[in-house]
Amino acid sequence: MIVGIPKEIKPDENRVAVTPAGVQALVNHGHEVVIEAGAGIGSGISDEEYVRSGAKILPSAPQVFEVSDMILKVKEPLPPEYGLFRKGQVLFTYLHLAPEPTLTQALIKSGVKAVAYETVQLSDGSLPLLTPMSEIAGRMAVQIGATLLEKRNGGCGILLGGVPGVPPAEVCVVGGGTVGINAARIAVGMGARVTVLDVREERLRYIDDIFGGRVNTLMSNPYNVSFCCERADLLIGAVLVPGARAPKLVTENMVRKMKPGSAIVDVAIDQGGSVETIDRTTTHSNPTFTKYGVIHYSVPNIPGAVPRTSTFALTNSTLKYALLIADQGLERAVKVNPALAKGVNVYEGHVTYKAVADAHGLEYTPLDSLI
Repeated sequence: MIVGIPKEIKPDENRVAVTPAGVQALVNHGHEVVIEAGAGIGSGISDEEYVRSGAKILPSAPQVFEVSDMILKVKEPLPPEYGLFRKGQVLFTYLHLAPEPTLTQALIKSGVKAVAYETVQLSDGSLPLLTPMSEIAGRMAVQIGATLLEKRNGGCGILLGGVPGVPPAEVCVVGGGTVGINAARIAVGMGARVTVLDVREERLRYIDDIFGGRVNTLMSNPYNVSFCCERADLLIGAVLVPGARAPKLVTENMVRKMKPGSAIVDVAIDQGGSVETIDRTTTHSNPTFTKYGVIHYSVPNIPGAVPRTSTFALTNSTLKYALLIADQGLERAVKVNPALAKGVNVYEGHVTYKAVADAHGLEYTPLDSLI
C-alpha cells in the first residue's frame, strides 16, 4: 500500500501524522511512504530524516493525495483539501464530524473511507487514539489557564497556587475523563484548590481514590455546575461523548455569574464545546475573547502548541492501527479488530457512525452491512 502524509494546513498546526520510526515500520512491512515536503518541520523532523527512514518526499499535497491508497493526517481536512479526496481512498485522522456538516458532506460525496482516530474504541470503552492528545490537552489547559489569569492577559491577577498567607486559585473541571484527570493532576501539582464534576459515581470514587482527597468531587448537575462556576477562577471544560456533540453544560447565565477576570478553557471545543458563551473557535495566534468579563479560550487543536511531544505521542498510538490497515486493507482490518471498526465514520458515501448521522439528520448505515 502507498501511505501518504500531507502537511497540516490548519492554522498554527505543527504536528505531523508520522515520525521517522513510523515510516521505518511501514517500509519494513513492505509499504511505500510518501510525505509532502516540509510536513515534519514544525515538529522538528526534517525531510532528510524521513528519507533516511525510507520515505519519498513529494513537493505538494495534491501529489501526495493522488498517489496514496491511505492518507494519514492529524487534524480534520479543510476545504482546500476536499477536492483531493479519491473514491476508495482511506483517510485516517481526527475528524470530529458531529459539529462539521460541510466536511461530513464532502466525505460522503467523495466516496472515501474515513476513519476517525477519536472514535476507535476498545471493548472497555476507552479511546486509545484520543487518549494521548487528551492527556496533553488536559495538562496544557491548566498551563494556559494559569497564564490567562495573569493581569497582563486580562485576568484577575491571581497566582494559581497562591503563596503562604494568600489562598490559591479555585479550579473547576467539568468532566472527569482523561482530559479532566490530567487537568486536575497539573492543577493540584501547582497548588490550586480543585473540584472535578462528573455524572458517573464510579468515576468520582476513582478520582477521589487516586488523588487521596486532594481533589473535591461533585456530581455533575446544573445546580453543582452553577455553584462551581460562581467560585471558579479557572473553569476547564473537559466533557466528552464519543463521536457526538459535546453537551452545553455551562450556560450563559452561569458564565454571567463568574468572577470578573476569571477564565474558561474549553477543551471540548473540537466537538462543538460545552460552554454556551463560546460561539466560535479561536487559534493559537489569537486564542481568546472576553464575554461578561470572563476570558474564553476555545482553540480546537491545543496539543498543536507542543507539536514535538504531540507528534511522537500520537504516532505511538496510531501506528499499530495504520499498519493493520496497510497490511490487510481496511475491510479485513475492521473485521479482525472491532475497535478499529468503530473508527469508521463514513464509508464510500454512507455514514457508518450513528452519533454523526444523528448530529446531521442523515441516514445511518451499519458498517457490517456494507463490507
